[in-house]
This record gives sequence, C-alpha cells and structure tokens, in this order.
Amino acid sequence: MQNPWIYVGLFLLIGIIIPIIPIAFSALIAPKKPNPIKQSTYECGIETVGVSQVQLKAQYYIFALVFLIFDVETVFLFPWAVSLNALPFFAVAEGVLFILILMAGLVFAWRKGMLEWV
Repeated sequence: MQNPWIYVGLFLLIGIIIPIIPIAFSALIAPKKPNPIKQSTYECGIETVGVSQVQLKAQYYIFALVFLIFDVETVFLFPWAVSLNALPFFAVAEGVLFILILMAGLVFAWRKGMLEWV
C-alpha cells in the first residue's frame, strides 16, 4: 500500500521546482553588459522631467483594504449561509456576531469618510 504523504511531498517538490527552472534559465541567458543607458528609467520613450515619484494618497490604500475585508467576508460567509439550516444555534450566533463586527467596521469607515473617492 502506498503512503498518501508521497503525493503531498511530490506536490511540494514540483511546486518548488517549477518556479525555480524559469528563474534559473533567465539568469543564465540574461545579458550581462550594463551601461548607463540600460540602467536609466524608461517611461514611454520620454525622458522624465522633474521628480519621477508621485505620492499617492493613503486613502486609496484604505479604500482597497476595506474592499479586501468585505471580499474576505464573502468567502467566509458563503459556506456558513449554505449550511445555515444544519448549523447549531452557537454557530448561527457566531456568524451573526461576525456580521455585526464587520458592519461596525463599515459604519466606522463610512463616518470617517474613508469611502469617499476624491
């Protein structure tokens, strides 16, 4: 009888080897003659004027984090909602508590003006 852990080990081995092969191959065939023109920043063929870095507002990151939180909420709540009829009262109460905590976070973000896209 075969050991089922052989498949897990084989999967991990393949998962490690497959990304390493293209990285090693690209390191072997990459050109190795740097010069100032190759090292310069390229933006659509136009030379940069002034500072190349643009500071983004932190509000964009907060907006993305709020979206991510509610996206993950959907992943957690879908199986809970599908098996809602078979769950005991404690599991239903935990799900409702989870929703209430996330709703409190949404209200907080809304009141702070974090959801305004300005």
